[in-house]
Amino acid sequence: MSVELQRNNPLHGLKTETLLTELVEFYGWKILFAATRFKCFDVNPTIKGSLKFLQKTEWARLKLESFYLYRFKRMPKPNDAEFHLNPRERGFEHGIVPLSPMKLTIESIELSQAKAASAFQERQNEQRQGNHSRQRREQVSKHPMRDNKGPKTTKEEPKYDPSNPWNV
Repeated sequence: MSVELQRNNPLHGLKTETLLTELVEFYGWKILFAATRFKCFDVNPTIKGSLKFLQKTEWARLKLESFYLYRFKRMPKPNDAEFHLNPRERGFEHGIVPLSPMKLTIESIELSQAKAASAFQERQNEQRQGNHSRQRREQVSKHPMRDNKGPKTTKEEPKYDPSNPWNV
């Protein structure tokens, strides 16, 4: 990752404690819990306790960093080439500046989560239907009665003799 791209990353050089403090001051614990579903933001939330959880669980820290980048700083979503990178490793083109934080309510978060869940379910159904139809096409193409090329066995079968039904 080039230094120039990292210079334009709002997470570059930012401690998790600072990130969390900014988010809590702007959104509060209830909004953060609704957006991330981390229990440490719901049950007796403190900066110290939340930091301990975030330092131990990488996936939670990455989720919070993504929330910070794309909801709080409103940076552009990653392109296909950078999608697999962690938020701290992603870069942004020179001249892109963070915007004011997105206004969030618990209702707006629940609505966006419901939309995301239904879109995910639709993609899953499309994949299942695509896999099912592909499997069906494969089964049909393998079906011996649908193959006009004749049997695929190379062994010559004896002709049927009605007087000897077992071919012995």
